[in-house]
Amino acid sequence: MNDKRPLSYELTKGIIKENPVFVTLLGMCPTLAVTTLAKNGIGMGLATTFVLVCSNIVISLLKRVIPDSVRLPSFIVIIAGFVTLIEFLMKGYLPELYDSLGIFLSLITVNCIILGRAEVFASKNNVLRSALDGLGMGLGFTLALFLMGAVREIIGSGCFWGIKIGDLSAKPMLIFIMPAGGFFTLGIIIAVINKIANRKPPAEISCEGCPSAALCKKSTAEKASCNTEEAAKI
Repeated sequence: MNDKRPLSYELTKGIIKENPVFVTLLGMCPTLAVTTLAKNGIGMGLATTFVLVCSNIVISLLKRVIPDSVRLPSFIVIIAGFVTLIEFLMKGYLPELYDSLGIFLSLITVNCIILGRAEVFASKNNVLRSALDGLGMGLGFTLALFLMGAVREIIGSGCFWGIKIGDLSAKPMLIFIMPAGGFFTLGIIIAVINKIANRKPPAEISCEGCPSAALCKKSTAEKASCNTEEAAKI
């Protein structure tokens, strides 16, 4: 589908330009729910990245085999299989993180980022591009969750990764680890990103390439002539 674009674009677009959280505003449920701690954000982000990459690869391989009539149910079954796998792995090797993420780990199955990339990209592109797309979107999602978690943990708990931070640990702003704090943090980060992204000065307006340039110039010349004649009469 987008074979003319360089492979590096497929990897990097999801990190900044098309970040699923800060730009396209997808995956809001885990973004707001599990980001009370930075490590929870990284854990959820990496788990989602694993599912994204694996499901994109499988869906890209099977895109010509899956009938259109059962396309979406098939995608969900494939995604659910990888979610179950990552759940078993985390429960066995990272039980503390598994307990922290709770039900939201299972809800990766219905994360609109994963289903959206499967439908929009993986089902229309080759395996390599689909894998890079999933990895880029997953890394962008992980970065967003880590940033959200770090801000909320530092301000709301007064510590970072279990390490207390000076006076913040004595008087933390507890609202930042509550649901309202999640919405506030998300809004502030998006506002800052939009401000940075719009710093470029607007391009100068030019008549070059405009199909009506000749008519516009003619009209301008006629108006100037009329103004000259009126001035002469006065």
